[in-house]
Amino acid sequence: MAALLKLSGSRLDINKLRHLVAGVVSAPRGERPKDWMTLVAASPDQALERQLAALEEEIAAGRPVELAARGSDRGLRLAALRKELVRQNLDGFLVPRADEFQGEYVPPRADRLAWLTGFTGSAGLALALADRAAVFIDGRYTLQVRDEVDGALYEYRHITDEPAEAWLGQHFPAGGRLGYDPWLHTADGLVAIREAAERRGGQLVACERNPVDAVWSDQPAPPIAPVVIHPIQYSGREAADKRAAIGAELERAEIDAAVISQPASIAWLLNVRGADVPRTPLPLGFALAHRDGTVELFMEPLKLAPGLEAHLGNGVSVSPPSEFGRALERLGSEHRRVLIDRSSGALWIVEKLKTSGASLAMGEDPCALPKACKNETELAGMRNAHRRDGVAVTRFLAWLDINAAKGEVDELIAVEKLAQFRRMGELFRDFSFDTISGAGPNGAIVHYRSSPRTNRKLQIGELFLLDSGAQYLDGTTDITRTIAIGLPTPEMRDRFTRVLKGHIALGAAKFPRGTSGSQLDALARRALWEVGLDYDHGTGHGVGSYLAVHEGPHRISKVPNRVALLPGMIVSNEPGYYKTGAYGIRVENLVAVQAEPAPEGGLPMLSFETLTMAPIDRRLVDTKIMTADEIAWLDAYHQRVRESLTPLLDAPTATWLAQATRPVGA
Repeated sequence: MAALLKLSGSRLDINKLRHLVAGVVSAPRGERPKDWMTLVAASPDQALERQLAALEEEIAAGRPVELAARGSDRGLRLAALRKELVRQNLDGFLVPRADEFQGEYVPPRADRLAWLTGFTGSAGLALALADRAAVFIDGRYTLQVRDEVDGALYEYRHITDEPAEAWLGQHFPAGGRLGYDPWLHTADGLVAIREAAERRGGQLVACERNPVDAVWSDQPAPPIAPVVIHPIQYSGREAADKRAAIGAELERAEIDAAVISQPASIAWLLNVRGADVPRTPLPLGFALAHRDGTVELFMEPLKLAPGLEAHLGNGVSVSPPSEFGRALERLGSEHRRVLIDRSSGALWIVEKLKTSGASLAMGEDPCALPKACKNETELAGMRNAHRRDGVAVTRFLAWLDINAAKGEVDELIAVEKLAQFRRMGELFRDFSFDTISGAGPNGAIVHYRSSPRTNRKLQIGELFLLDSGAQYLDGTTDITRTIAIGLPTPEMRDRFTRVLKGHIALGAAKFPRGTSGSQLDALARRALWEVGLDYDHGTGHGVGSYLAVHEGPHRISKVPNRVALLPGMIVSNEPGYYKTGAYGIRVENLVAVQAEPAPEGGLPMLSFETLTMAPIDRRLVDTKIMTADEIAWLDAYHQRVRESLTPLLDAPTATWLAQATRPVGA
């Protein structure tokens, strides 16, 4: 190996190589599993590739097959944590589903909630005391948590209806010490918990070492995946221009520097992408953006792909993550005014700046809004990506229509078949999340993930809910379709049509500038509310441009949100209905906010451009409860889908699409 490294001109010795590969094994394998080898040598030959693959296999063999606690492991791990709490003089500990970047996806090293409890959802919190424990989840996971978490060890709590602070107020010992990891919480996120502990005469204690880490003997290494250039042909704007614009904003606000703690913001600002977490092309790291337009990047240097330093240029310095704390101390010693995002900045960063003497400006990530408002290049890329994605989804739906009736398709077969069609697409890089493939009652689990243990066949007379998406170099997709397997019942058609009516009401809405998503949310729920029904999740989330499939700061939800929708923002439109033990329904398209011509004497208005291109199942539509305008919307959408996709399809699929998109009254 040493000789091959030398021959290839690699900068690595054996020790650095083993460190690199340990990180590679902790990163997602993804769709391009050999890309990491370019971090060893720009063009590794076959001999070096074979040796690197062998080393990767050797190190991977030492990793546990499954990270999440299962069976007796759940009790053993909770007992070990409690012993560590005694050693650290703590009466309890908070275990959020979070890492130091506060992202939706966390690397295996940071998935402490799954390791401890077995819960694998994308949001949640465990609170462990000496004699009892609880897991707090939202409405998406009320069924999943009971399947994955041992009810004899943990109480199940809805995080909104039965919040952690209320549970703590009932069970926390008087005068107790509740530990937390300051890297895993924001300052705002701990306010209610702190108040609850103090009402019991207790206190919150910042742990120097996370107690879960202390008992997690085989905790994975930090992930290492290549950080690569995101070309101007997809980004539409030079990184130097973005840096200058952010610097100018800081200058206007009389702020010296901003802490950029969200990896998606770093990726957008510097026109780079990575692969450190599943399904999202993020390079994990921190950055300091200065008012002069320069940026200090704190990221594992081994991750930088060949050519990246030249791309970053003289305005960006790169240091290892271990230097981040010292850089914050420097800002403090110089009494700088520093901006930190109140919703994503880790409490550790806040406290480090405070104790070092910095003046804090708690505000919003300065990259969040410009990142959310896609430029014309990004919008064109999203349209192209959705057209290609529509081809893949339509080919799958045509295949499903033939094969599901034979009784030979199950949830996992459907996932793999759709994946095959997507992989054929130009510029495809990955999936944007793990596909939700729910047959019959499994579709009622909002964020269901099929596994060999839960896999179910698609059966005649049931509904099939399929929520999926992809990452293309020019855009990110997310689409949900509900499909009738055989003839649906009248109730299914009624519920589906009410969901569709909400989808149409939102998709066809026109609204004045300054309107937030929370002000539009009721449009999507009205048809369900009319018969006493609702759904326990948001109606829309922002979507990135070859970035996170869930992106802020905007959203469409009952939860109040002051962020106004602006032209260029992309958001999902996904009302649903779920009947526990029977079926789930969701209709989801992505839409882009666009400006409308102002009517004479009227206010400037906005509307939505639908990006997603795939048919909606006509068999589930009950036109008797639809208005003429709703029917016209659906027929026009289907006509657009047919005209857009037909030239890209094979003849049999094009014939199927023509039938699937004919007017609903026909």
